[in-house]
Amino acid sequence: MKIAANLSLLFTELPLAERILAARVAGFDGVEIQFPYELPAIRLKELLERAGLPLALINLPAGDFMTGGAGLAAVPQRLDEFDEALEESLSYAAMVRPSSVNVLAGRLAEGVEPEQAMETLVRNLRRAASAFELLGIRLLCEAINPLDMPGFLINTPDDLLQLLDRVAHPNLAAQLDLYHMARQGLDPVGCVRRLGGKIGHVQFADCPGRGTPGSGRLDFHAARSALREVGYDGWLAAEYRPGEQGTERSLGWLEQWRQA
Repeated sequence: MKIAANLSLLFTELPLAERILAARVAGFDGVEIQFPYELPAIRLKELLERAGLPLALINLPAGDFMTGGAGLAAVPQRLDEFDEALEESLSYAAMVRPSSVNVLAGRLAEGVEPEQAMETLVRNLRRAASAFELLGIRLLCEAINPLDMPGFLINTPDDLLQLLDRVAHPNLAAQLDLYHMARQGLDPVGCVRRLGGKIGHVQFADCPGRGTPGSGRLDFHAARSALREVGYDGWLAAEYRPGEQGTERSLGWLEQWRQA
C-alpha cells in the first residue's frame, strides 16, 4: 500500500503550489487534493511531474457543500449544475490524471424527500462513472459521519453498499475513511471487512480529534492488517489535522508505516 498526503489538510503552512514538493521531501508516495481547481490544470501537472509524484485523488466540484449547503450530487433541482461540475472535473482530470475522483453525496436539501435525493445521486453517479471510465479513472463515493456533518446522506458501510448496488456500475467503488467510521462509533476493522473488495481508496486520521496517527485511540495496525486481508493494495491517504505543531513535526508515524 502506498501513502499519500492530503494537501488540503497537510502542509497548509505553504501555498498549495509548494505543498507537492514538500510532500515528496517528507517521504510520501503521492498526493491528493480535495478541490485543486484554484490551480490551472497544466500548472498542477507541471508541479506533479517536477516532484515525481502521482495524484491519487481529487473531488468533483461540490457547489456549496463546503460552506454548509447541500452540495450538487443529490439535489434534483441542481442537475444542470452537477453536469457542469462533471464537465469541469473531466477536463481537469484529463490533464492531471488522478487515479480516482470522489463525488461527495452531500446533505439532504430542504424540501427534498430522502428517496428523491437518492434517485438523483444514483443518476449522477452513473453518469460520472461512465464518463470517467473513458479516461481510465475510477469514480468513488464515500461515507461521512453525521456528527461532524449532520444531514450527510451516506454515513456507514451499509449505506455505501446499498448505494453501490443501486448504481450498479463497474467503475464506481467505495472510498473508506477510517476516521469517519470511528467517529460514529463503528469498528474500522469491521468496516474494512464489510466493504471488502468494494474499497477503491482509503483515507485516515486518528480519533477522536481527527489528528495525527497516535494522537487518539484508533488501531491503525489492525486496520492495515484488515485491508491486507481483504486484498486492498491501493492508496492510504493521510487526511488529518496536524495542529499547532505543524505538518513536519507531525510525521513521526510515516517512516514506521513505510517500513510496514
